[in-house]
Amino acid sequence: MYASHYHINTLKEAPAEAEVASHQLMTRAGMIRRIAGGVYTYMPLGLKVLRHIETIVREEMDRAGALELLMPVVQPAELWQETGRWDEYGAELLRIKDRHQRDFVLQPTSEEVVTDIVRNEIHSWRQLPVNFYHIQTKFRDERRPRFGLMRGREFTMKDAYSFDRDEESAQKSYDIMYEAYTRIFERLGLTFRAVAADTGSIGGSRSHEFQVIADTGEDEIVYNPNSDFAANIELAAAPCLISERSTPTAALEKVATPEATKCELVAAQLKRPLSDTVKAVVLATDPVSPEQSVQVWLLLVRGDHDVNEVKVGKLPGFENGYRLATEDEIQTHFGCVPGYLGPVGLSEHVKIIADKTVANMSDFICGANEVGYHYAGVNWVRDLAETTVADLRNVVAGDPDPNGEGSLAIQRGIEVGHIFFLGDTYSKKLQATYLDKDGKPQLIQMGCYGIGVSRIAAAAIEQNHDDKGIVWPKALAPFEVVICALNWNKSEEVQKAATALYNQLKEQGVDVILDDRDVRPGVMFADWELIGVPVRVTVGDRGLKEGIIEVQERRGGEAEKVITASALGNIQQRLANL
Repeated sequence: MYASHYHINTLKEAPAEAEVASHQLMTRAGMIRRIAGGVYTYMPLGLKVLRHIETIVREEMDRAGALELLMPVVQPAELWQETGRWDEYGAELLRIKDRHQRDFVLQPTSEEVVTDIVRNEIHSWRQLPVNFYHIQTKFRDERRPRFGLMRGREFTMKDAYSFDRDEESAQKSYDIMYEAYTRIFERLGLTFRAVAADTGSIGGSRSHEFQVIADTGEDEIVYNPNSDFAANIELAAAPCLISERSTPTAALEKVATPEATKCELVAAQLKRPLSDTVKAVVLATDPVSPEQSVQVWLLLVRGDHDVNEVKVGKLPGFENGYRLATEDEIQTHFGCVPGYLGPVGLSEHVKIIADKTVANMSDFICGANEVGYHYAGVNWVRDLAETTVADLRNVVAGDPDPNGEGSLAIQRGIEVGHIFFLGDTYSKKLQATYLDKDGKPQLIQMGCYGIGVSRIAAAAIEQNHDDKGIVWPKALAPFEVVICALNWNKSEEVQKAATALYNQLKEQGVDVILDDRDVRPGVMFADWELIGVPVRVTVGDRGLKEGIIEVQERRGGEAEKVITASALGNIQQRLANL
């Protein structure tokens, strides 16, 4: 490919709405163009990156025994109504009507469709196991699409779905996919972690996320640098940090804390460590039947900790959802405004849940349910009754590993893959069964496995960029090598040498582009540094007179003068080492 025949349209400035590096750089490099909020056109350079990702994904899915099909973007509402997700999925599910006023959705995922296929195609135990996958456009109507391909509305994903006779064989299929995903991300050249994760709206009982490590990631990953333990912070178990409750040593005392509406301010005023304070979070659960009323809950975590919303959602009483209590509800049950709330002296209408660490605290500080006041010297049993205890908080760096092997650390990541063991979550709702060896119908056991193809491109940039532009891993780069031919239009020697090297590289299977544009060297170099091609070769009259060309790697390498006759071998060696 010659650059003069290719579409290269770089920009000096990124659009104002581009907040993160990947959005800025993909736009400036001419890889994507915004057509609507969260909807992008993939330009030739960007599409090449996506195709490289798809190729690796396909090769590893095929290697793992999965079979590719292609399911539709538009799906009938009846299937989603059958599973209940027509109502449960929420506003992200884009619902549409055809000319006959029949309901459809633009698919955000394909559990319903693939299970419908299997219930009509799979009848016998002899047809199992089977794993179907496709790479398809998805649409989720994000309230606030942002960060370019990181959180768009339309995107490209690979979905796979395994179907097995029983849970034991389904777990084996899950493990096969786990290994396939590990190979995929290793081949893509990304630094990543596989972490235990919450199953979320998909459902199921076992789940792992594949997280690309990046400081701009939206997720927090808890891991042990000295072991294999890793989990999303939403799922990571937080240990009790106090082995046993101490005997009270202080009397209960109401103390003035003017304008101290946060634990940090209270601790500062009372000259006590933040870890001596208890934070109160008031939630409410709405009734599910007419005879019930709103239930108000008071959750207690240590002042230096935060409530984990995912953990709360799994507690008894919160299965049907919860919300923050309103100011009126707080005033009714606490007689006070937020900022001074606590568990002492509450009526039985408020249900209290204490985090494990709080349950073992003594002589602690909490709100007195009176504006401008807190209690100090609060102790369980003496000042308030024992209550329900649960793991309510996020893990923090330095917490002990739950397996007893050192301390935990936290880093940020970008979720690019997620695998789930679903069991019979969907097969039961859609009655996907098979006849076993005894001729009896059994529910098929399922797993589902997603990879964000377009999100990988953005995540790779978040992990691999500098002040000049993108620094692609070789496997993702739109081209492996660019030959910058200086003064192409004026020098036959440059044309001859550059073309010869270009043809040699093509013969060796190298994905190479020859830049023959009539632009200044500085502009040419800046374009390719922005685009992020791994190896740049410079061919110019001055070097050719000395019998040399320059070869430079994008990732921090210095330009090396190479004898022209040795250039091919030098470039091949560099590519092999990338």
